[in-house]
Amino acid sequence: MGMTNDQARNIAAVLTEALPYIQRFHGSTFVVKYGGNAMVDEALQNSFARDVVLLKLVGLNPIVVHGGGPQIGDLLTRLNIPTRFVGGMRVTDEATMDVVEMVLGGLVNQDIVSMINAHGGRAVGITGKDGGLIQARKLSVTQPGPETSVPEIIDIGHVGEVARVKPEILRTLIADDFIPVIAPIGVGPGGASYNINADLVAGKVAEELGAEKLILLTNTPGVLDQNGATMPTLTLRDVEELVASGVISEGMLPKTDCALDALRGGVAAVQILDGTVPHALLLEIFTDAGIGTQITLEPVTESGVAAG
Repeated sequence: MGMTNDQARNIAAVLTEALPYIQRFHGSTFVVKYGGNAMVDEALQNSFARDVVLLKLVGLNPIVVHGGGPQIGDLLTRLNIPTRFVGGMRVTDEATMDVVEMVLGGLVNQDIVSMINAHGGRAVGITGKDGGLIQARKLSVTQPGPETSVPEIIDIGHVGEVARVKPEILRTLIADDFIPVIAPIGVGPGGASYNINADLVAGKVAEELGAEKLILLTNTPGVLDQNGATMPTLTLRDVEELVASGVISEGMLPKTDCALDALRGGVAAVQILDGTVPHALLLEIFTDAGIGTQITLEPVTESGVAAG
């Protein structure tokens, strides 16, 4: 079936629009946090995998960091292991950590690797334990005690934070044209495993590699203003003001915290995107309009480059 002249012109226009972005980002590292609905809907999984393969083929260096909360919950339920949450974090004892490691480092990680490879990519799955990539320390959580105003320290077990990133294994994989797919499990003193929030891992990896962009795929269309409209561009100062005034709250707060840390750590731009839009990555990276919210240290000039 042939295409009309209009369709052909549209395709040519899309490719022409993409060209300056391909030139500008050639050889740059992009760290993508993959999670939420984009991870569980089959059509979106395939669109994500194709996007990642295309990024690699046009000369960018994508690195994928994934979550897997719902999948962990499902397996714990099937194994009759009870789950407790404190301040939104799963209390992770030995038995739970074994399941977390099986699900994140095994099932979910290898599903993503297989999917990218099925679309013609060369993905390699690793966890933060491989090559000592993510050195973790135990996360201590405090909350107000029941009787007093003195904060109570809660032991959430094998939940950690990133102490440091040792990126040699990533550099080796990228140099050999592989696409690293990272499960957010870190290694602590004595070789213990720690489950770490995937946004935090993505942010720290992006910082350590001096990534051009950190892209957080979410279930929302970006950072929303008080009327529920997406704000396409924000600076670090804008975000601080929106947090102070309560416009950015609840579920978006950890994302914007992660974004600000990455910007302060040298990442050029952070994108918060709706992963439920098919081909969200391509639309964001290669089109003038983009989608979602881009956060930079300084205001962005017409050419899309941060001023200053």
